[in-house]
Amino acid sequence: MNLNDKFKNKLRCTCNDVVSFEMIDEIECDWGNHVVIQCPICEELFCIDNQCPAFQDVRKLANINTGLYSKVELENYLSNSHPN
Repeated sequence: MNLNDKFKNKLRCTCNDVVSFEMIDEIECDWGNHVVIQCPICEELFCIDNQCPAFQDVRKLANINTGLYSKVELENYLSNSHPN
């Protein structure tokens, strides 16, 4: 499943609301560009392509939304991480 498709359905955010996340196709950080989602309630930004210290870690969402990322997808997410 495409990463963007994972966030088309409503999910529980870390603010505990069930929301439809807004997709932001490209945001730049010091290390490159990212695909980011934003909660329309708390406005928190989550980087969904790899771990970046400029944004919240999508593993927080994966912990409260069972099955959001597979083990392999989480390993890929972490293997492409930026330094903290």
